[in-house]
Amino acid sequence: MQARTSITVPATRAAVAVALTVTLGHFINDAYSAVLTPLAPAIRGQFGVSIAAVTLLASVFSLTSSVLQPLLGVIGERFDRRLMAALGPALTGLGLCFMGYAPGFGALMLLVALAGFGSGFFHPAGAAYTARSSPVHQRGLWASLFSAGGTAGMALGPVFAGVGLHALPIFAPIGLLVGLVSYIVTPSDCPQPGAKRPALSEYLGLFRGAMVRLWGMAVLRSLASMGYNAMLPFIMLSRGFGVRETGITLAVFSVASAVGGIIGGRVSDRVGRVPVLRSAILATIPLFAWLIFSSPANWYFYPLTFLVAALVNASIPVGVVTAQEYAPGHVAIASSIMMGFSWGFAGLLIFLVGLLADATTPVTAALVSLTLLVPSAFLAASLPEPEKRSF
Repeated sequence: MQARTSITVPATRAAVAVALTVTLGHFINDAYSAVLTPLAPAIRGQFGVSIAAVTLLASVFSLTSSVLQPLLGVIGERFDRRLMAALGPALTGLGLCFMGYAPGFGALMLLVALAGFGSGFFHPAGAAYTARSSPVHQRGLWASLFSAGGTAGMALGPVFAGVGLHALPIFAPIGLLVGLVSYIVTPSDCPQPGAKRPALSEYLGLFRGAMVRLWGMAVLRSLASMGYNAMLPFIMLSRGFGVRETGITLAVFSVASAVGGIIGGRVSDRVGRVPVLRSAILATIPLFAWLIFSSPANWYFYPLTFLVAALVNASIPVGVVTAQEYAPGHVAIASSIMMGFSWGFAGLLIFLVGLLADATTPVTAALVSLTLLVPSAFLAASLPEPEKRSF
């Protein structure tokens, strides 16, 4: 009995070390990712370009980091995933920290694209390491902690940006160091020599049936949340509030998202994935409508913001784990479908919310965005409960 314990403990410690390392990588990777938007005015001033050109940088980053993430997940499965997890924060940091030293706008776009590829390589690899390290009965909790690492990093990004474009390189060594630690700690995940590589048809076959419905649920949920966040500054302005109140609201939303994800992940380990997906989205709808008609003048506004954000985001890590359990042989690609591909696709559609706001009002656009949670809940209810098994 004693011998069995001595064998099990080191394996558990190794799994915890891997999970903590990739969560740290998620934290610093997403901190870098969050510097682009706050620095938009500085980029416009230095390179003498239009606002549209600056927003194009965000589109380039979204394309290479999110929309192409399933393809990068395939590359990660065909080569050593350890390298992808290590390169992620290193490339993201190098690309975004040196934006102020690009010789021209074309070079700047290449740097941003490089950073996006780094982020795109990291997310499926990091999620796969987390899934394979976690105990089966705590997979939802571990995935939610990995997700919370990224959320916390997003909050740090504006702090990095506060030093200005030309001082950003002081933060670049952090990503290199985290990448090195990741490469040392995470185990090699190379395909076995002579092993048959999956055909393209096998990868395409992952995206069908329940996986497509799960992805559709995530896109609609993300678009609803993004639509509200995009309209929030304009809604605040129309009600006599400014940047300070908007910033506090978004900060509360961000913290609550992490907390909600952790709670949702743990509850899904106990009661099942689909019940959490369905109930979290359904419970959000009336509260979200109440929130849209509220403002910081109401005493309950910030607590209500916290509750809504926690509920709508409780399903994010649960959705990722559900996809992994639908495709246990391809956890990295399944993760990329639910992370980058769903968020990126929703991001491509967010301009429709802006067009609707121009044609009507920001409140109307936010309410229409909210209605997308109804079909999202129906899709969640149609999903089969995945089987919990070791990867």
